[in-house]
Amino acid sequence: MEYIAHKDGERIQTVKEHLYGTAELAGSFAERFGKKEWGYCCGMLHDLGKYSKEFQRKIQNDTSERVDHSTAGAKICNEKGGYYSILSYCIAGHHAGLPDYGNTAIGNSLCGRCKKKICDFENYKNEIQVPLIHTNPIVFEPTKNLDFSLSVFVRMLYSCLVDADFLDTESFMKNENTGRVSGETMEVLEKKLEKHIASWLSNNELESINGRRTEILRHCIEMGKQEKGIYRLTVPTGGGKTIASLAFALRHAVKHQMNRIIYVIPYTSIIEQNSQVFREILGAENILENHCNVEYRDSEEFYPMQLASENWDKPIVVTTNVQFFESLFGNKSSKCRKIHNIANSVVIFDEAQMLPMDYLRPCVSVLQELVDNYASSIVLCTATQPALEMFFSSKDKMIELCPRMEEQFRFFERVTYEKIGKITQDELIMRMQGNQRTLCIVNTKKAAQELYKKLQGEGENNIYHLSTNMYPKHRKRILNMIRERLKNKEKCIVISTSLVEAGVDLDFDIVYRQIAGMDSMIQAAGRCNRNGEKDVADSKVYIFDFIGEKKVTNQKLQIETTEFVLQDYEKVDDLIGISDYFKRLYHYRGASLDKKNIMGEFKQMRFNFSKVAKEFKLIEENTKMIFITKEPKAEELLNELKIKGASRERLREAGQYCVQVYGDERTENSLFDKLYSNGMIRPISEDMQDFYELVSQKQYSDKWGLDFSVDDMLMM
Repeated sequence: MEYIAHKDGERIQTVKEHLYGTAELAGSFAERFGKKEWGYCCGMLHDLGKYSKEFQRKIQNDTSERVDHSTAGAKICNEKGGYYSILSYCIAGHHAGLPDYGNTAIGNSLCGRCKKKICDFENYKNEIQVPLIHTNPIVFEPTKNLDFSLSVFVRMLYSCLVDADFLDTESFMKNENTGRVSGETMEVLEKKLEKHIASWLSNNELESINGRRTEILRHCIEMGKQEKGIYRLTVPTGGGKTIASLAFALRHAVKHQMNRIIYVIPYTSIIEQNSQVFREILGAENILENHCNVEYRDSEEFYPMQLASENWDKPIVVTTNVQFFESLFGNKSSKCRKIHNIANSVVIFDEAQMLPMDYLRPCVSVLQELVDNYASSIVLCTATQPALEMFFSSKDKMIELCPRMEEQFRFFERVTYEKIGKITQDELIMRMQGNQRTLCIVNTKKAAQELYKKLQGEGENNIYHLSTNMYPKHRKRILNMIRERLKNKEKCIVISTSLVEAGVDLDFDIVYRQIAGMDSMIQAAGRCNRNGEKDVADSKVYIFDFIGEKKVTNQKLQIETTEFVLQDYEKVDDLIGISDYFKRLYHYRGASLDKKNIMGEFKQMRFNFSKVAKEFKLIEENTKMIFITKEPKAEELLNELKIKGASRERLREAGQYCVQVYGDERTENSLFDKLYSNGMIRPISEDMQDFYELVSQKQYSDKWGLDFSVDDMLMM
């Protein structure tokens, strides 16, 4: 008898063929981190339930009958015990997602699944033998958190299994014409970069900006020959860290025969910039840009990229902190499928100080695992290096890639900081009125609106406002207007929140920054004399605070830590002071560096994968989207959403016309609550949760976006 796994018309794939095919693939994926037999065993046992007569009846008759075929292999592993019990998580969850350990009373838990009565699948014994496992899952070190290490191992194996399962099934269904294109080798990509930078490397002039960039670049290339491990690239603004980090990574990958380079970046604006640079140098076919703002349509041109986004099968992947870490702590096959491709990779964190503070301990712990057990190297890139060495294993000394680091920072110095203490909004306005090209960054959207309105009331012209209370397309228009005025050396005063601090290429004469975390203030300073055209003494960054203003809860600790550190350091951008700031901040945060107790959910092989996936959210879910119909395209899109419903593509496009706000109907005095309770917003449809349209168009200004002063509007 032939036992069928998949059918495509008259064509069939037998269970045996599918199990062997999946096992070979999963084994090859796991081989990258030295665990081929584990991956092979996982693949061989994952679909044993398809040997039941119930499943065969279902597939032969093409019925919608539900037959559990995932639990069988998990039961076998659970009964064998020992190391095989590790595999039971992967096999039980290869469709539904990695389960919690739970207990027998919880049907969808691992315990519940393994005690569940399922269809007889004993026929597997006629075709399949359970492979032997001879090796330990990980290196057992007494100083390490063994349970956490094993949980990461389960996820890695799970990723190998689900990707292999998808690929083998896809290959059969498409008759091996999958359309997948993996991209060029690291050796080819390194040659392309060498050609691009060849002329740069002849520059030995250390008193010029380009000469200094070349010095850093040349050193990074040389350091690429070093052993795998944890690296830092601490480079001042303008030091050329994008190309320098790429050069290091390519040399490192070629030296150690690594599979890919993964750039992890906090802001989509930086992702888009860097991806474009990489495409121009290395070729678009080698670069996968994977984040919420990019979608590869089902066209012949982009189809390979769409496929690659499922499992990151490209030599260069550019993604977000959210995508990277939520995949590593996820439990669904769609999220986890890609993570085995992080093994044997160079992982570069741009703006490393932006690693998620609420989850810093689990994030650093998983990075340590990637280095220790999955043949990866980590590079932390930033001008404001966080003091993460205190979290990494003592045996892994961080290696600095920037030559003569302190000297480079002195050379690239662009601004002079001046602390002006506590002032009123009116005093700040008086100071700014005489300036030509000035940026002022405040800590809240409300303060930005108030300040902007007051400046307008003073009769100031050429003033611009930027905050996330403006929908993205609106912000982009304003940014283009600002860039044009700055380019033409025209008067331009900008009032903004911190959104301009990274990934926005603006160059002002003067910057005012309300006191914040030291990294934020230094990022703000990067918008002053950015091109180095003015004297340092004349390029002022003024640090201030408002008299009587209450500190925002989620910024309070950073601000207080900054105030404390600045008592001991004259210069805001003192490298030792920055390190001291982060050390103190981490100390004060204490247990809240693992806000959801993620590390506590992995104990004695009783792992809570499903629970962790729900808890580990870098973007909190209590946000509401408010759709603004100020443009004809937005109105057209809103009608489509109401009539045709919410497709992925429509929602992605809609995001360009939405303002995101926090709160819910139960939260008094939030902006959302005020808008909702006064009938200024309404749900778009019953099917679209947390998605509203702005009914009162007067509540949205072309100058400052969604207005905070709801009470004032009601009185008009």
